[in-house]
Amino acid sequence: MTTTLTHRMLPRLGRYRVDLVLLLVALVWGGSYLSAKVLTEQASVSAVLALRFLVAALALLIVWVMRRERLPSRRAFGVGVLLGVTQASILWLETQGVAFTSATNAGLIISLTIIVTPVLESVAARRWLPRPFFVAAVLAVVGVALLVSGNGFAQPNVGDLLILAAALVRSLHVTMMGHLIRGRSDSTITLTLLQAVVGAVVFTAFDVPGLVAAALTFNLAAWIGVLYLGLACSVFAFLAQMWAIRRTSAARASLLMGTEPIWAVLVGVSLGSEALGLIGALGAVLIIVGTFWGQRIEASHRLNVG
Repeated sequence: MTTTLTHRMLPRLGRYRVDLVLLLVALVWGGSYLSAKVLTEQASVSAVLALRFLVAALALLIVWVMRRERLPSRRAFGVGVLLGVTQASILWLETQGVAFTSATNAGLIISLTIIVTPVLESVAARRWLPRPFFVAAVLAVVGVALLVSGNGFAQPNVGDLLILAAALVRSLHVTMMGHLIRGRSDSTITLTLLQAVVGAVVFTAFDVPGLVAAALTFNLAAWIGVLYLGLACSVFAFLAQMWAIRRTSAARASLLMGTEPIWAVLVGVSLGSEALGLIGALGAVLIIVGTFWGQRIEASHRLNVG
């Protein structure tokens, strides 16, 4: 009896373990905005990003060597470099934006990627999404308008606009990545390593003096922040996401990963002492509801069409 019960529980525990890993990835990414904001108060955006990419590239290189990955083909090298440029652009916009707005706002606004990406993929495939999806999208956009208005309607600041631009570029990046690597046998670790190397080279070249100054003046807390961004948000999150997605459905993975803005709000309010007014809180709720609803509609539509 006990043995039978144990065998029945194992698959369920395995599924929950996958769910917990995906939630941890979302939590890690949700906390990245506050870490980036704290670091940009002590060094330039380029210096912070250079350190983040250098740490990530070194760690991924170690993984690449341990797995005995093969050298990339000419095409894979070109794809990795191209994706590295777009990924560097996204993180520059995000990090520059969070320097001028709250970590809470950044985490919520960037979640619009969940809405924009399916729209771009739908346009590329010339296959329109159901009408309720666009209702959810409008709901999320209204939420952003309320969020950036604070306690009264006002023009969004430059940080909010930069984060919004980051969401749009991230959507383009994800859509382009899907078309470039779908059906290919290129190593995901190799492509990710190439992206990290591109970011490290680009941001180091932008601000060598700032990078050196940051490396010499950062205290222990700042270095923990750098390691968090480079190892937790880049290396761990990627490897954990890849491990988990191979063990669950894409729809379930997307839903769990979509909790990132919730964690961003919790981290920003609890650890960053940030505050949301009544209108801002209403906007946050609309963003979360809109993105979750849109995500569910898109996942269901994809399954029905497929």
